[in-house]
Amino acid sequence: MGEPSEEYEILDLSEYRNKDWVQKMFGDITKQSAAKQVVVGAAGGWFAGFLFIKVGKMAAASLGTTILLVQLAQHQGYIRVNWNKVEQGVNRAKKELHKEANKRYPGILQNAKTFLQQNVLLAGSFAGGFLFGVAF
Repeated sequence: MGEPSEEYEILDLSEYRNKDWVQKMFGDITKQSAAKQVVVGAAGGWFAGFLFIKVGKMAAASLGTTILLVQLAQHQGYIRVNWNKVEQGVNRAKKELHKEANKRYPGILQNAKTFLQQNVLLAGSFAGGFLFGVAF
């Protein structure tokens, strides 16, 4: 069978168990040099800002076109919109979304605040890169 003198390596994964996704993702970069943190933060921020603008333009164009078409159809008499009912539905959906977000992600703002306070270089360079990405 097996020899009694065999040694087994034990992996301690307990440090990864209670961390949120941000800490898992950036846990190792926060222990690196300040220059590396600034470069990673600025590059990530630039990419996020660039995508934000590209996706935002498409979303704004789609939403604007939809609103314009609904208004035009209502004005021409093709449809009739009960705006009070629309407002009630939006308010109900907003309450449900807020309730579901608080249930699924409790303390997300506190976790984000703690992460930003502990990683000022990374967060600051990300913000600068984001603004730079938005400019392009």
